[in-house]
Amino acid sequence: MTSGRESVADLPDDDEVDSLTIGRRIRQLRTDRGMTLDELAAAVDRVPSQLSMIENGKREPKLTLLQAIARALGSSLDALLESEPLDERATLEIALERAMRGQTFKALGIDPFRIAKSVPTDALKAMLSLQGEIERLRDERAATPEEARRANVALRKLMRTQSNYFEDLEQHARRVLDAVDHPGGPLTQRTASDIAAHLGFTLHYVPDLPQTTRSVADIKNGRLYLSSRLATKGDPRTAVLQSLSSRILGHQEPKSYAEFLRQRVETNYLTGALMIPEAHVVPSLVAAKNDRAISIEDLRDAYSVSYETAAHRFTNLATRHLDIPVHFLKVHESGTITKAYENDDVNFPTDRLGAIEGQMCCRKWTSRVVFDVDDHFNPYYQYTDTGNGTYWCTARVELSSEGAHSVSVGVRFDDTKWFLGRDTTNRGVSKHSVETCCRRAPADLELAWREHSWPNVRTPRTLLATLPTGAFPGVDTTDVYEFLQAHAPA
Repeated sequence: MTSGRESVADLPDDDEVDSLTIGRRIRQLRTDRGMTLDELAAAVDRVPSQLSMIENGKREPKLTLLQAIARALGSSLDALLESEPLDERATLEIALERAMRGQTFKALGIDPFRIAKSVPTDALKAMLSLQGEIERLRDERAATPEEARRANVALRKLMRTQSNYFEDLEQHARRVLDAVDHPGGPLTQRTASDIAAHLGFTLHYVPDLPQTTRSVADIKNGRLYLSSRLATKGDPRTAVLQSLSSRILGHQEPKSYAEFLRQRVETNYLTGALMIPEAHVVPSLVAAKNDRAISIEDLRDAYSVSYETAAHRFTNLATRHLDIPVHFLKVHESGTITKAYENDDVNFPTDRLGAIEGQMCCRKWTSRVVFDVDDHFNPYYQYTDTGNGTYWCTARVELSSEGAHSVSVGVRFDDTKWFLGRDTTNRGVSKHSVETCCRRAPADLELAWREHSWPNVRTPRTLLATLPTGAFPGVDTTDVYEFLQAHAPA
């Protein structure tokens, strides 16, 4: 190492040093040698105010001046530019200086201020802690409902591109089922427990599961907690597999709403692939197509799953293995679309971002009409004429804690010949892309009541909520951590 004679090629990269670090190092070396700012300024033939700006990181010195400063301090250019950490005080000052130049301070309207020597080191730490917490909260709450819709649209486009079939998830399911020697067919609750054991988890059904969760995995102790109410209501297999799917896939804490949404879709997909194994079900679906007798109800009954699970799984396999484009809708009894998928060119209503979820389903579409059908035992079928052709759908109504939902699967008219229920006489006409189809009341009703009515809107609680409110939207992490602490083995 030489003094003041280093070449540019020997200097550290720009990423390793910056004006703030250089300035603080100069100040540190100057004070260590007992020099005043005036004395250093005189030694390098500069005015003290210029050196002050350099020490405060507000001006980048030229190489020749840096070399002169190094000589005056009895040091080297390498020493000024080295990337090793400064002392604690200087490191904190640099961090706070950078924070004051960032967006958080600007957004709060806090002007940068001079960090005097009289400011206690603990005060610097406190300010940096507050700034870090503000940025953490801002990042967690960054996803607005609009961003959430954008993420949903992007994910739906990916699903359409791949015909809602994901080979890597199918492979994960095959490996897990092979590991527990599952012979195919319906997956029993015992097999779900075997999968948990294979992954190193024991199952524990408890009455005090946090209300905002479906399950809680204690990864440290290999314990999976589920609600004891599953014994009397719900499907324990689904709850167990959904909980384990994230572990199978190696999910990490999501950094964005888009990642959270993608993880949720992957979890649901893998759960369906475990419940209805591809290798076992595809031959029966192919046979049903050959017999022109495809039925979502038969798929549901064969694997003892919910209608929604059977419908979802059918969309995974229909295009890939049966060459049948399909669409899927889940609609709340209020008429709001909560889930959607299509690759058959059906024209669902969308907002300006292209999002289907959250839109009102057409009153004349199968998914809405089925709510008015008295017969809830048999499936409901309907042909619907649209401006984009005729579609056939089969639908069911299922109950949940959030109210009734209809679940429907549909295909283009040309593909109806493969399905049971194609002989239905139920027909409808839906022009939901046209304002006057059903989004507006008939003209005579509107004229009679528009100026003489005022509905009190039942606003969904999520409408005004910022999304997400945490790494896992809607989950109270304090409840979860207190629950784990209370149930952890001694």
